Amino acid sequence: MIDVFLAIACSVLVSALLKLARRFEVDVGQAIAWNYAVASVLVALMLQPDVAALHDVAVPWLALIGLGLLLPTIFLALGASVRHAGIVRSDAAQRLSLLLSLPAAFVFFGESLRPAAAVGIVLGLLALAAMLWRTSPSPATPAAANAARWLYPLLVLAGFGVIDILFKRVAQAGVPLATSLQAMFALALPVAFALALWRRCRGGARFTARNLLGGVLLGLFNFGNILFYLRGHRALPQHPALVFASMNIGVVALGALVGVLLFRERLSRLNLAGVLLAALAIGCIARV
Repeated sequence: MIDVFLAIACSVLVSALLKLARRFEVDVGQAIAWNYAVASVLVALMLQPDVAALHDVAVPWLALIGLGLLLPTIFLALGASVRHAGIVRSDAAQRLSLLLSLPAAFVFFGESLRPAAAVGIVLGLLALAAMLWRTSPSPATPAAANAARWLYPLLVLAGFGVIDILFKRVAQAGVPLATSLQAMFALALPVAFALALWRRCRGGARFTARNLLGGVLLGLFNFGNILFYLRGHRALPQHPALVFASMNIGVVALGALVGVLLFRERLSRLNLAGVLLAALAIGCIARV
């Protein structure tokens, strides 16, 4: 289970880096772009993907291109969510993307709906409502800022849900995991840099060594999350649900601890109840 714990730590560290970016004057868009360069190189060196598999006519290029477009844009949304809504809500929203990808598995991929999954979906919806609920927005806070605190987590949930669905489509086509990761990162790389250049042309941050360093750290932890999660599945091949549940519940729990204890994020009792419901929802879904 040590690999799963390392994967959890890497995932939460990605959110922590996004949270710290503004404090250390790191442009999130540029860091995300460099992150894909680093992750792509690490996939090539450590996972050694079979690039020749991409020549197969069955490769779902539309899904891969969709992933290449969505990965950097939703990563930017995650950065905005962490900034406006905090790590606790953002990490939980990312993991609750199951609320979209799970029904899609029933509708598009022929999986059957079981009682535990239905209970998990209901709990997940309740968790989402509880986490995003704000009883009394501060009158001193602009309306746009108050709206951002729930809009960005919803965008993160929807975006990662669509990413999960597209990823399932690629896996269903038989594309090896390492190959699909290499293709997705390679496609996301120019998109991320195009977005960074567009923002620069509109008066955004200049390309600096500080942003490059931030991107390198982001890429290391992003890849580490993937690598250790895969190793966790290889170490416990007979218990995929255990690895899945441990990873997702662990990220929600550790993200809550880091957000509240280290970054002093304020959560109401209802928000905290939502975090617990999210963990319960993931546990139910993992029993499918």
